[in-house]
Amino acid sequence: MTSVDEKPLFLGIDGGGSKCRALLYSKNDGILGEGLAGPANPVQGLQRAQGAIVASAQQALASAGLSANLLGHLIVGAGLAGINAPRTRGLMEAWAHPFGAFYLTTDLHIACLGAHQGEEGAVIITGTGSSGFAQVGQAQQFLGGHGFPLGDKASGAWLGLAAVQATLLALDGLGPETSLAGAVLAETQCADSTALMDSYSGQASAAFAKLAALVFAQAQAGDRVAERIVEDGAAYLSAMAEQLTRVGSPRLTMIGGLTQLWQPYLAPKVAAKLAPALQTPEMGAVYFAQQVYAGGKAA
Repeated sequence: MTSVDEKPLFLGIDGGGSKCRALLYSKNDGILGEGLAGPANPVQGLQRAQGAIVASAQQALASAGLSANLLGHLIVGAGLAGINAPRTRGLMEAWAHPFGAFYLTTDLHIACLGAHQGEEGAVIITGTGSSGFAQVGQAQQFLGGHGFPLGDKASGAWLGLAAVQATLLALDGLGPETSLAGAVLAETQCADSTALMDSYSGQASAAFAKLAALVFAQAQAGDRVAERIVEDGAAYLSAMAEQLTRVGSPRLTMIGGLTQLWQPYLAPKVAAKLAPALQTPEMGAVYFAQQVYAGGKAA
């Protein structure tokens, strides 16, 4: 079994708005265990995020057959959503955590490190939200990720919002006819525009993102309104890819739940540049922890 005195145990944390994944790793033995807990975006609740990190770490230790008493030996790399905001990052950095060391970065950073196996590169994330990140040397570039509804273009939430808006316009006779209208009403079980408005007013991004696949389906069936929505999003992602590669990124990867749906619509020269992700974001968090630990930085 791994000796914590001679072979440090690294824990990679991928903390998002819906779940927190943990990966326990040692250099000699590889992956030892995994853990899963609830939301870990500190913007949505600082104590809840910290609790999820600890809970996922305890699960990872348990799945490895190790005692929870080893929390204090873990070298943790945590990539969290929401900590690009200075105030939130400061609160997390002030946390009296139970670990041996706790190194904090963004969820984008660990996604990029995982996608390129700890090396330089760029990544575009297209899921409920959307964003882009590149690291070349010490330089980092962040694109998008401004949150729904202000930004996150080409995300699931953005697609869903566009579908609802197109439906409302069509039902009022103020926009082009579209098969999206019937599809959205059927999917949401709404009888008319008033019911649709009532269902989606004030809803969070996840509720809109559930309609994303529907937009692609209608575009593939030839609906022009849906096609224009998808073309707009694809143009945005293609432009993001071009900008990320201008900084000299040797590899470009797209990850997230909508990746396969977007790829056929990307500009050909962008699609040709895409390389598969080599590792997961939580493994990227392990790489991050190893890099900082090796550099001798304090927790």
